[in-house]
Amino acid sequence: MEELRSALEDHMNQMVDLVQNLSSELRSGLRPAYDNFMGFFHAIDWKEPWLMGLLAFHFVLLIIALLSRKNTNFQMCLFLLALAGVYLAERLNKVLSDNWKRFATQNYFDPSGLFLSVLWSGPLLVIAIIILVNTLFNLCYMIVRWKRAELRHRARLSRNKQD
Repeated sequence: MEELRSALEDHMNQMVDLVQNLSSELRSGLRPAYDNFMGFFHAIDWKEPWLMGLLAFHFVLLIIALLSRKNTNFQMCLFLLALAGVYLAERLNKVLSDNWKRFATQNYFDPSGLFLSVLWSGPLLVIAIIILVNTLFNLCYMIVRWKRAELRHRARLSRNKQD
């Protein structure tokens, strides 16, 4: 019995060591990503009017997507427009990097397009995913309604045949 207890304690100690090592590796591995994000966040002047307008645009688009969840045709148009916005992000980045002095205090539009990817394409993709998930739920609901109607129809036909 004592051997079993010591084996279990050894096993538990090994598990504790593994969990502690894993958590320390995760903390040290996520720290550079967190530092990069915070540096990116603090480098942006969030009080610029065009940035406030961009954030308001995404917020209004999200509200429209949520309020129009019952209108599938409108949602599909909104979905395609969001994806078109993502598709045109590279060209938009080029145009904005050429003309940034007209509306911004600093050039946010790097050649790799990181800024525009985060603040333009990212929210558009999130909205597109919300629309896609909503559409899938609507399709599942329609399939269930269709199958119920089919079963009711078959039940009526079988009742009519029995009469």
